[in-house]
Amino acid sequence: MAEIAEVKDVREIPLDDLVVSKGQVRVKDVGKDIEGLAESIRVMGLLEPIVVCEADKPGKYEILTGQRRFLAHKMLKKRTIRAVVLKNRVDEMTAKAISVTENLIRRDLSQKELIDACTALYKKYSSMKAVAESTGLSPSVVSQYVKYDRLIPQLKKLVDQGQVDIKVALRAQDAAAAGAEAVDSSEAVKLAQEMGQMSGVQQKKLVKERKENPAVPVDEAIEGAKTGAKVTQVIVTLSADIHKSLQAFAQQEGVPQDDAAGTLIEEGLQLKGFLG
Repeated sequence: MAEIAEVKDVREIPLDDLVVSKGQVRVKDVGKDIEGLAESIRVMGLLEPIVVCEADKPGKYEILTGQRRFLAHKMLKKRTIRAVVLKNRVDEMTAKAISVTENLIRRDLSQKELIDACTALYKKYSSMKAVAESTGLSPSVVSQYVKYDRLIPQLKKLVDQGQVDIKVALRAQDAAAAGAEAVDSSEAVKLAQEMGQMSGVQQKKLVKERKENPAVPVDEAIEGAKTGAKVTQVIVTLSADIHKSLQAFAQQEGVPQDDAAGTLIEEGLQLKGFLG
């Protein structure tokens, strides 16, 4: 598990003394819209310091979080930038965990960047729990991101392009692989695209029916999930605290509140022995 980062001090550091850490999880579109960020810093100043630690080379510091703020300062031709300096140097995996956590707070990372970071951390620690504790992500979300590696290339492409959520892609692959020795890529892609328009209940029904009846044609299975899923709407009254918690859970899982509530009810019934 990643080490706890202790702060040594906060100070202005010359831009020439800074290098970007290899643990930075943001690797795509780093310079996108940097002009807007630079203008904001010019007008308002730097509202949030970057985070650094000492680098291998004496007198130099690695940027753990804030490379876009660093680039904006360079664009503004500033000589220094305010930085939080950690007490100790950190390894690449700890740097990656810090970068994930900071960007999660800022809501900056794409799904692909989170997948890459979680996969790298899992390969380092071999524990979903350690990755979750290091990044602040839920274990279920970490599990989905780490499973990205088992997707076929065609589904990885859809996820990378943001056309399909990774949870949908994993379910689509499971449905396409039912009763077969190898995944039919065309079926998997079709299932992913169709399942992306379904509710969580319909998606689970489709996967279950494909596993139970793999001989059923894909088109028929899709239509059955769309039209044959009997869903009963239940209206409940929640306290403000419970509703807030439900919203947080739904956001954490990346699903609508209805699906989040359905998942919690299903898990509760299974736990109590009312659902097989």
